[in-house]
Amino acid sequence: MSDLTPTTRSRVKRLRERGAYDFDTIASILDAGLLCHVGYVIDGHPYVTPTAYWRDRDHVYWHGSSASRMLRTLEKGVDACFTVSHLDGLVLARSGFNHSINYRSVMLFGRARKIEGEGAKLRALESFLERMFPGRWQQLRPATTKEIKATTVLRMAIEEGSAKIRTGWPHDDEDDYGWPVWAGVVPVRAVTQQPLPDERLVGAKEPPDYLADLSHLGLNRK
Repeated sequence: MSDLTPTTRSRVKRLRERGAYDFDTIASILDAGLLCHVGYVIDGHPYVTPTAYWRDRDHVYWHGSSASRMLRTLEKGVDACFTVSHLDGLVLARSGFNHSINYRSVMLFGRARKIEGEGAKLRALESFLERMFPGRWQQLRPATTKEIKATTVLRMAIEEGSAKIRTGWPHDDEDDYGWPVWAGVVPVRAVTQQPLPDERLVGAKEPPDYLADLSHLGLNRK
């Protein structure tokens, strides 16, 4: 996959050393998440919608109800801003103005395209579910024509955008390093807890093997 060429709107302007444009870095941040925020404009008013997403090669995908105003707007090809972020740590410095957070983020710009055709739509949705829970798609009740028709799937090429990352320790003024207050980093990570079976579950109540390790989604067991 090709690295991204910085543009006027995608180039990181503040703290440029934190910016990255190589495809592998951007893909790794996207693949470590489940929730994105999509920004767009309707009738001159800005909106930002949180939604689940996934990446397949050089495109990001998201889906929802065919009646969704967000999806119906974006499928027309309006400009969109797609963002993903991960909180990795709380950074405590010796000055309130030097406190920070460690994070990984991606911002993409582009225009979404609607996936047409029942087969193509199903393949995209299968990719989404299999990314999260490998092997689960084949265990499920097959989707109906009505369900497929009621669902819109959009995709946007990873062509314009950037990653921005902050890691490491507090960056204090040199004169402040002798100040007698605790400073350092509180690591933060997302964790999963013990799966809870549905009260109306039929059959074995033990969770499937693919729930034992969700680290590929940036999730760790508690």
